[in-house]
Amino acid sequence: MAKHGKKYREARQQVDRETLYSPEEALELVKKLSRAAFDETVELAVRLGVNPKYADQQVRGSVVLPHGTGKTVRVLVFAKGDKAREAEAAGADYVGGEELAAKIQGGWLDFDVAVSTPDMMGTVGKLGKILGPRGLMPNPKSGTVTFDLARTIAEFKAGKVEFRTEKAGNVHVPIGKVSFGLEQLQENFYSVIEALLKAKPPAAKGQYLRSVTVSSTMGPGIKISPQKAAALGK
Repeated sequence: MAKHGKKYREARQQVDRETLYSPEEALELVKKLSRAAFDETVELAVRLGVNPKYADQQVRGSVVLPHGTGKTVRVLVFAKGDKAREAEAAGADYVGGEELAAKIQGGWLDFDVAVSTPDMMGTVGKLGKILGPRGLMPNPKSGTVTFDLARTIAEFKAGKVEFRTEKAGNVHVPIGKVSFGLEQLQENFYSVIEALLKAKPPAAKGQYLRSVTVSSTMGPGIKISPQKAAALGK
């Protein structure tokens, strides 16, 4: 079992493990208990009542956070011709085709989001084993396979985040930085929860939001009442 430092242990003592906090209370605690020397990312972890091994119970999508993530997002675009020029004009950090694919096959992964035009997926498909496990593979369901490059790039630069269920039915999404105001974190939090609720598969039975937890990069997890989260701040 991993050993935690003194700051983490002190912060953990201020969190009641048996309490299911309201989103507002939990996010306030995350900010209060941040002890790192850098601006920590605030992470949202949700366990969903789905079984991702079945195709009709997988949850995947994206949402534009009202206040962004607080992080500079590096966008890579697979495109050619006029679409490549459109991507460059829209602010993409890297644009190309076969040469970018070869660079990635060589181990280069210095980007946060990969977008592709549909006609480039023959090239991108060869990168599935590299990009897939890292959540970087362009996919129509997440809006990263598209000809509408200007809008897509602008959204990711503004704070669009993707989500997808892992093997155990968990979803992890960054919702900002501890330096954000409490209201900003709350609005980002509820935006993700609303997107998850809208993405609920018809095949999912029983309680959908099983557990909801927020934490900072170096801080303890703080449990939130799924019912209060699903109320969307009402």
